Amino acid sequence: MATDLQVLIQKFQNLSEDDLKEEDTNVFLVTCQKCLEEEKLAALLEIIQDERNQAFIRNTGWNLIGPITKCMLTKEPASDKEKTCLQMINDLIQLCNPKETLLGILEQVDEATGDLLSRTILALLQPLQTVLLKLANKKSYSVGLSLSTVHSRISYLPVPYTVEQIKEDKHSLCQCCLALLQFVQPFIDLVSQTTDITKEQDIEEMRKELLTFCLGCLKFPLLTARLKLEEDELNDNPFFVFAEGIMGFLVSLGEPLPKAFMQTIRKDESLENEDTVPEKEIYTAETVACLSYLLFVHHIGMDAFPFVFGPTFVLKSNMEHIDFLLKRTEESVSSKGLELLEHSLLRVDNESLHEDLLDIKAVGQVLQDLVKVMTLCPIEHLRKKSLAMLQLVIDKFCVEGKYKLFRCLLKTSNHSGLEGYIIQNIKNQIDLALKADTQNRWFLGTRLTALLHMVLLLPEGAETDLLQNSDRIMASLNLLRYLVIKDDEFINETGVWTELQKIELRFLRPLHTGLNMSRAHYEAEIKNTIDKKKGPHSKTVYSVSAGGSKLPDMTPEMQLQVLQSALFTFDLMESVLARVEELIEVKLKSAPEEKIGSSKDV
Repeated sequence: MATDLQVLIQKFQNLSEDDLKEEDTNVFLVTCQKCLEEEKLAALLEIIQDERNQAFIRNTGWNLIGPITKCMLTKEPASDKEKTCLQMINDLIQLCNPKETLLGILEQVDEATGDLLSRTILALLQPLQTVLLKLANKKSYSVGLSLSTVHSRISYLPVPYTVEQIKEDKHSLCQCCLALLQFVQPFIDLVSQTTDITKEQDIEEMRKELLTFCLGCLKFPLLTARLKLEEDELNDNPFFVFAEGIMGFLVSLGEPLPKAFMQTIRKDESLENEDTVPEKEIYTAETVACLSYLLFVHHIGMDAFPFVFGPTFVLKSNMEHIDFLLKRTEESVSSKGLELLEHSLLRVDNESLHEDLLDIKAVGQVLQDLVKVMTLCPIEHLRKKSLAMLQLVIDKFCVEGKYKLFRCLLKTSNHSGLEGYIIQNIKNQIDLALKADTQNRWFLGTRLTALLHMVLLLPEGAETDLLQNSDRIMASLNLLRYLVIKDDEFINETGVWTELQKIELRFLRPLHTGLNMSRAHYEAEIKNTIDKKKGPHSKTVYSVSAGGSKLPDMTPEMQLQVLQSALFTFDLMESVLARVEELIEVKLKSAPEEKIGSSKDV
């Protein structure tokens, strides 16, 4: 076949470009493809490099890029075959029309799929860069087309998350990212170093194309990529290197990071005036959230960020970005939201946030997001982290802010465990108020009374599911016990003695009734379960509900353990309830009637 190709090419050497016909080109391409299939690469390379063939190769050679690329990828990377094929492609780049060669390369990138996707990109990035640099002055469109094509193709590659996956880099996404940094660098330099006024328009267009690419990389892969690794796990995390490179490009392009950080993303895409066509949005919720994460968590690009913004302003500005991150269900994204919230809060002094901050919509959204993560997220470390962040939020608010925050969470959380946690925080604030010599007494007297009425009650009276609400009820009982012990009935700083009759009516009596009803129900269930255990179907699997939730199917033995655990919970509640009532009775007996209930005016 190589001989046939030599004979064919000798015929074309005697023809001018005008004399060449389409069928001549087709015969040439078919012959070359057969030559590649037979791996007669040296012969084809010799024909391409022969100066006598340059006129013909210049006219048709770019059509060979596809066949050569496919031939190259049939062997493992870094083989002699790949080197020869790359040499042929580079020679064609030097000879052929740059625009035609560019389209030939991009076509191969766009068509690549599966395991060949990353191999094709890694093999052709360098030739693609060479072609783009050969183009005339107005190359911004071609650069933008190339970047969007390559980026759209690598977005099909899965992002490795664990340390082992990043090290293995099975789909070569990490390699592609690092190769992209080298690919883009000359064009970044071209934009940042050009001072020629006549090229101003083309340079500005290229700057926009490069900016669009950089922001696209913030969305993929950096939004989902894991950047935070232990020092002994991976010394050079390729995604961290890529993030540093992209943020460096943004700075080199003259993009002000404060402007990007403070972008407000328009959620409503409808236009008031339908005749108005908006400018293309290059910032999205994903890109700005990721940019803020890189800035304030990893301090990438912070050298170009002016230190003129106060900690509270940064926190408020980041709330929209944190809200976006926490609403995503991917572990890698929601964990970034928690980290960004943590680093934003740590910059703020304790008890320095004003209560008005809670009126900001994004702040309320973040609080709801935290509640959802800590109560619904299946990933344990994220649940624990979100609870720690809620406590950090509480610590940063002033006393009035804490009071307002507790009321808000008690109204909206609808989760016994979280409500119990808030009630414990209320108890801590009351303790501080009783000890502190301060004029700000939000957790005493009439102001506290409103909170107590939210806490010391059963949501559905005696019909309340005590197991499902056990955390809240136990926290409420412990709070009441604390108030009865700590607050002198003569002083009545907390107002608990004034409200004792309402507390008994709305909380203590219904709790007594509910405990008696629940105990009778579960004791009956235990009796039935014991009967099943003695019967012929002792190994049969049954379904059972506890605390309002259906539990996994279980044997009578397992069912018995669950029911006995419920009785133990009721015993614990009854014990604390009895202790509270005993303390109240002792204090009431020791005080003259006319002295009780005169709350101190606070």
